[in-house]
Amino acid sequence: MSESNEAQTGTTTFSKEDLDHFRDLILEKKASAQDDISRMREQLADAREQSENDTAYSFHMADAGTDAMEREKLYLMIARQQKYVGYLDRALDRIDNGTYGMCKVTGEPIAKERLEAVPHTEISIAAKLEQKKK
Repeated sequence: MSESNEAQTGTTTFSKEDLDHFRDLILEKKASAQDDISRMREQLADAREQSENDTAYSFHMADAGTDAMEREKLYLMIARQQKYVGYLDRALDRIDNGTYGMCKVTGEPIAKERLEAVPHTEISIAAKLEQKKK
């Protein structure tokens, strides 16, 4: 569906207790993702330090290529985790503004089970399946 055809998001149907539960779940996932980002940044710093200490004679070109590939993989994983944290932040904003748990496509409530599995989702299963058909 195009942006203009999307349904207006309604007000959440969840109780304050449910919203508090989802806020805690999201904050837990956000903390875990931020820990992962910190750990990967430390790995990058260690890899950079190691590559600076290696001399041309003690380091094979294939090893240098492997190390570069591993650093690139870490950069991509960090970017992915940062994007995930952004999704979690947007979910927290929706809790704050009272639209959490409402599908941005259909305007209908998202199943609680789906939100337990993917607490940052903005669309229902029905809307997701419809998107996959296109």
